[in-house]
Amino acid sequence: MSRKTKLIVTLGPATESSEMIGKLIDGGVNVFRLNMSHAKHEWAAEMTQLVRKESKKRHAHIAVLFDLTGPSIRTGDLEKAYELKEGDKVEFRRADVSATIPLSTTVNYPGLMHDVKEGNTLVVDNGALLMRIDKVLDDRIICDVRTPGSMGSRRHINLPGVRLNLPALTEKDHKDLALAVECDADFIAGSFVRDAAHVRELRDAMKALEGEAQIVAKIEDQEAIKNIDAIIQESDVIMIARGDLGIEVDFEDLPILQRRIVKRCHELGTRVIVATQLLESMIINPTPTRAEVTDVMNAAYEEADSLMLSGETSVGRYPERCVEAIVRIATRIERTGGHGFGQNVILRDERQKTARAAVTLADSLADALLVVLTRRGVLANQVALMRPRTAAFFAFTPKERVCRQLSLTRGIRAFQMPFRSNIEETVQLATEQLREAGLVREGTPIVIVSDILSDHFAANSILLHHA
Repeated sequence: MSRKTKLIVTLGPATESSEMIGKLIDGGVNVFRLNMSHAKHEWAAEMTQLVRKESKKRHAHIAVLFDLTGPSIRTGDLEKAYELKEGDKVEFRRADVSATIPLSTTVNYPGLMHDVKEGNTLVVDNGALLMRIDKVLDDRIICDVRTPGSMGSRRHINLPGVRLNLPALTEKDHKDLALAVECDADFIAGSFVRDAAHVRELRDAMKALEGEAQIVAKIEDQEAIKNIDAIIQESDVIMIARGDLGIEVDFEDLPILQRRIVKRCHELGTRVIVATQLLESMIINPTPTRAEVTDVMNAAYEEADSLMLSGETSVGRYPERCVEAIVRIATRIERTGGHGFGQNVILRDERQKTARAAVTLADSLADALLVVLTRRGVLANQVALMRPRTAAFFAFTPKERVCRQLSLTRGIRAFQMPFRSNIEETVQLATEQLREAGLVREGTPIVIVSDILSDHFAANSILLHHA
C-alpha cells in the first residue's frame, strides 16, 4: 500500500449499487459513510450489508461510518421556493403559530427565539443567503435579507457566534443510533458537537445499546473550537467538517483552524479527518480545479489520517474519477514528506513512549518493516500518530472489528490473525502472512512492537526480527 492517507466516501444515489461499491473499494476507498440526514433506515441497513459483502469478496477490511444528523436548525416546508431580493423581510416562526407576513416559514427549533438577539447574522443554506435579525419576539423572528437568492424547503440555518441551547442528541438521532448499533457500525459520528459532555452523551447512549463503534466528533462551530482540547481528548476521531465550520468562522481563518486542529490532534493522540468540499466541482465536472488539487494536497501534507468526500460520491456524476483524483494527489504529495506534526505527540504513558521508540528504530533501519501486535488497536493508533516514514507499516489483531476500525488510521494496513501463547509462534505466523502477501523479502528487518502478554514477551515491548 503506497498511499498512507486513508479515504472516506459517502454513499448515495450515485454509488448505491453493489457493483459501484466494489469499484470504489478497488479504487482505494477505506471507509463508507452513511449520511443519516438523508438516509432511510432500510436503505442504510442495505448499504451496510453491501459494503460487508463486497469487502468480504476482496478479503478487505472496509469500515462503515454512520453520520448522525445532530441538532441542526432547518426551515419548514414551502409550497414553492421563495425568490428573495435584498431588503425583503422574512419571518421564521414556531410551528404552532401562523404567519404574519407573506415571506414566512417555520423552524424546527422552538428555542431559537430565546437564543438570538437583534443584530445577529442568520445564514441559510450553507451561505447561499445572508440575513440580519431585525426583530425578536417570543414565537418568531423577523429578518432582513442582505443577499438575494432562492430559499427552498428544509434549508439549514447557521447563526455564527451564537451559543445555541440545542440538545446533543435529538429523538431522530437516538433512532438512528439504534440502527447503527444493530448494523454493527464501526464508527458513529456526532454532528454539531460543542463540548466534551456531548461526546460522552453519545458514547454512553451507544454503550447502553451495547454498541462497540468508535466515536467521531464533528467540529462545526465556534463553541467546539473553544472546547477543542477537551473534545479531542474525549473522542476516538475528530472530523473537521469544513462546510458548517466555514460559515461559523471568518473564511480566511478556516485554513488556519484546520491546521491547528490537525496539529492538536497529533499532540493529544487522536485521529483526524478533513472533510467537505475537497473536490466539490467534480460533482458535475470530470476533473478537479487547481484550487481543489492544492486543498487536497495541503490536507495530505498536514498528515491527516483520512480525507472525506461527500456530495462528490453520493450524488456526483463522477464518483470513480473523484476517488482516482484524491488517491493520485495524496500519493504524490506523500512522496515529498509532510509537516511532521507526529514529532509533537505528547508522550504521557509507557505505551506512547514505546511507540515512539519503535518508530525511531524502524526509521533508522534501511527497508525495515514496522509491525504492531494489538488486541484493541490502541497501540497501533499510537504508533501511527508518530507518523513513521516507512510505507511498510502493518498491524496484526485477532479481531475483525479492530481491522476495520484501523482502516481509518493513516499509513497502517491491518491483518486479522489469532495470537499464540508463545511470542515466537505469533511472530512467525505474522511473518508468513506478510510473505504470502508479497510484502516482505528474506532477511528484511522487522521491528515488532506489542502491548500484549505472552509467555516470554512483556507488555509494551519492542522486538527486532529478521524475515
